[in-house]
Amino acid sequence: MDEKELIGVVTHYFDKLGVCIIKLEKDIKIGDKIEFAVQEPFIQEVTSMQVEHKNVNEAKAGQEIGLKSDKQVHENNKVYRA
Repeated sequence: MDEKELIGVVTHYFDKLGVCIIKLEKDIKIGDKIEFAVQEPFIQEVTSMQVEHKNVNEAKAGQEIGLKSDKQVHENNKVYRA
């Protein structure tokens, strides 16, 4: 089995908004598919993301992004390229 590519780690989750903050270890862009390693892992497409409250089309390793997640996630959940 191929080793999954770690994209980042969830540092915060705003459950009222359904938005998570991900500290990136790899670059990411709109259209990428990502997998959240939660109790029941799920895959979603990146349709929009923000860096410092501004909409962006791509983000670089080292940045933190805000992303609407399809399901609840938790701090320290890992995020992989799907």
